[in-house]
Amino acid sequence: MAVNKVILVGNLGKDPEIRSTQNGTKVANFSIATTEKWRDRDGERKEKTEWHNCVVWLEGLIKVVDQYLSKGDKVYVEGKLQTTKWEDQDGKDRYKTEIVVQSIDLISTKGDSGGSRDRDDDRGGDDRGSRSSRDDNRGADDRGSRGSSRRSRDDGDDRGGDRGGRSEGRSSRRDDDRSDDRGGGRRSAPSRSNADLDDEIPF
Repeated sequence: MAVNKVILVGNLGKDPEIRSTQNGTKVANFSIATTEKWRDRDGERKEKTEWHNCVVWLEGLIKVVDQYLSKGDKVYVEGKLQTTKWEDQDGKDRYKTEIVVQSIDLISTKGDSGGSRDRDDDRGGDDRGSRSSRDDNRGADDRGSRGSSRRSRDDGDDRGGDRGGRSEGRSSRRDDDRSDDRGGGRRSAPSRSNADLDDEIPF
């Protein structure tokens, strides 16, 4: 079993080049930089950049490269290694190893950092506006609730006064009724005239 597969994530060093071969076949070429970072024994930060030459033969991918990719873009590339051999003008053999690209994904463009800051500012403005509007609404609700509570207390006092007045009226009427009853129960005998008293005296 043999596997020839390459995966790269890096940035384009320059704008892609689209050209045609002698037989009229279109081809796209671009280079990707990958940077490795580490610290040495002394703790000093080190980095090393490798450049990878990529070639695209698929017509659909060539259109994508031509339309969307430019210098500085970060891309995800899958492909395979291919080494080409030819002779130079002096008759010496030359070799070139390239990555034949089979798929490309655009991760981010060079101007994404500035755009993201603008979007963050817009979101911050929206958040501040929404917070202030929520605070205003809460203030209005508090004022409304305080006003309604005062009105409810005033209404309660009025109702309490009415109930108190009605209860006093009822109690006074009951007291009058009781006094009438007590007065009726203890009514004195009707007075009799002196003539009646004389008739009752025996001679």
